[in-house]
Amino acid sequence: MDYSQSPTGEDVHSSTAGSVHSSQSFQEMKKDSQDFNEIDSQIIEIPKKPASAYLSVCIMCLMVAFGGFISGWDTGTIGGFLSHSDYINRFGSSHSDGSKYLSKVRTGLLVSIFNVGCAIGSVVLGRLGDTVGRRKGIVIAVFIYIVGIVIQIASIDKWYQYFIGRIIAGLGSGTIAVLSPMLISEISPKHLRGTLVSCYQLMITFGMFLGYCTNYGTKTYDNSIQWRVPLGLCFAWALVMIGAMFIVPESPRYLVEKGQIEEAKRSVAKSNKVTIDDPATIQEIELVQIAVEAEQAAGSASWSELFQTKTKVLQRTLMGVIVLALQQLTGCNYFFYYGTIIFKAVGLEDSFQTSLIFGIVNFASTFVALYVVDKYGRRTCLLWGAAGMVCCMVVFASVGVTKLWPNGQDQPSSKGAGNTMIVFSCFFIFCFATTWAPIPFVIISESFPLRVKAKGMALGTVSNQMWNFCIGFFTPFITGAINFYYGYVFLGCLVFSYCYVFAFVPETKGLQLEDVNLMWEEGVLPWKSASWVPPSQRGTDYNAEALATDDKPIYKRMFSKN
Repeated sequence: MDYSQSPTGEDVHSSTAGSVHSSQSFQEMKKDSQDFNEIDSQIIEIPKKPASAYLSVCIMCLMVAFGGFISGWDTGTIGGFLSHSDYINRFGSSHSDGSKYLSKVRTGLLVSIFNVGCAIGSVVLGRLGDTVGRRKGIVIAVFIYIVGIVIQIASIDKWYQYFIGRIIAGLGSGTIAVLSPMLISEISPKHLRGTLVSCYQLMITFGMFLGYCTNYGTKTYDNSIQWRVPLGLCFAWALVMIGAMFIVPESPRYLVEKGQIEEAKRSVAKSNKVTIDDPATIQEIELVQIAVEAEQAAGSASWSELFQTKTKVLQRTLMGVIVLALQQLTGCNYFFYYGTIIFKAVGLEDSFQTSLIFGIVNFASTFVALYVVDKYGRRTCLLWGAAGMVCCMVVFASVGVTKLWPNGQDQPSSKGAGNTMIVFSCFFIFCFATTWAPIPFVIISESFPLRVKAKGMALGTVSNQMWNFCIGFFTPFITGAINFYYGYVFLGCLVFSYCYVFAFVPETKGLQLEDVNLMWEEGVLPWKSASWVPPSQRGTDYNAEALATDDKPIYKRMFSKN
């Protein structure tokens, strides 16, 4: 539990991080308060229960995270559609001899336009969480998604009708991508927050895996069952998502904003396995009330507040945008979107089987992420993940360039080289799924002040989806021109990712959302952030200023813990 309340009765988190209208910064309040430490010591921690006590909380958060399944299902199925004969015959272009094919432009558009819809939805509709609530916002988003699926299924031979359906479905999916992690981060206990927010990525991988399985099961048909059955199953996933919203609690922060104090207490009590009358529950709600009152007094948050440097919100906005962009620039969707096509190039008989293996590795590896994200921390996992993917991409790209076609591309490929590429692709996916897949969503869900949280997360999601679009659209052209040299592009991005995380991403493991805000305000250097502790836990010898400065050479910083 963070202290968050100043001796004057104002909320430190809200009055400094949320608005430039605030009259005092946290540091000014601290200097002016003679009994700051005394009040800080009176904060009541919400007691931790045995892990088994949080089973119901984990199930609830998994149900919220099912929104990720919808996105994963699309990724897992669309790549297979591009190889289905009926899909190509209906939506492809015609050669001079009448045979059908999917041009690179049409392939890129059909795959990636979903991400454009996601980007638009996250910005335009992401604010539904603040206006109608996180749960109702998700329900509305699911209905929009259903409309898009109906349009796609009803497509007969007009590719642009299918194209429009994917845009609309993307609007709903993008809105869910903002609201699901947001709701999970606000209802989960702080010591489980990283794991539970990572469940969103777990459900993405689960959706991808089942999508691969469905494509594999329908490939033997020679009619529209090949692609209409996977699309039809989207209705079932949508109904599951809507049903879940009647079970999970609403965000206590939203409930306080709407004056529903008793409901907010019940939400906190339900999530933390304490009673509604527990002093820790009451205090938690009181702190949220103070934060909400301070935000309401400052007026509505504007987009311009995301660019304020005084409270470090601009730095956080840039971090969210860049980290979620780098998630796509790892090259993950190069494998996921075009897996069936890539592995035909390496001479595999049934590329659907290979994509199925990818799905299994991706899904199973995400379970590892649920453990490491709160065990070792966000920053540490991102650094190790980037290093591991660098090694894998070096081998994958180098073998593809030098060994795959020893006698030229018009001759049979090397089976040994192909198998090597498959193995290191699986290693790559393991490194990605355990680190860079879930953790960027964790970071943006806990880095922003409540006042601008929805807007900050929306910008991060836009960055993620637009880079997703670029990779999905341009990959057919790039691979057609340079083949596996494309891997070196992602290799350079991975090296940059490691350097960026080291220099700009702080560690937030085990901190209350308000604590994260205070750490940013104190200007803690990212490579020293693991040593930062909230004021309520500091001893007399704690030196906060030492964490904001560092005179060591860069090479010593990169190989030291503090």
